Amino acid sequence: MYVCLHAVKGTPFETPDQGKARLLTHWEQLDYGVQFTSSRKFFTISPIILYFLASFYTKYDTTHFILNTASLLSVLIPKMPQLHGVRIFGLNKY
Repeated sequence: MYVCLHAVKGTPFETPDQGKARLLTHWEQLDYGVQFTSSRKFFTISPIILYFLASFYTKYDTTHFILNTASLLSVLIPKMPQLHGVRIFGLNKY
């Protein structure tokens, strides 16, 4: 999910904005950048549900718990509204 929504820039479809969207990631283009829409809520809640399921089925093993938590944070932190359009450490700047 991180690679598909937060690392890849460009437009997955033809846009009428004269190419301005090519500088944005797919997450930033979703619903034209409007926060808290049903699509964004779905993509935010899905990894949380998967995290709970993975933790339950691995019986809360310490190693799996740490890996699952790191994976969840790597997907959820870029989705925060405060980070819309922000490039941390210059990653994905161009």
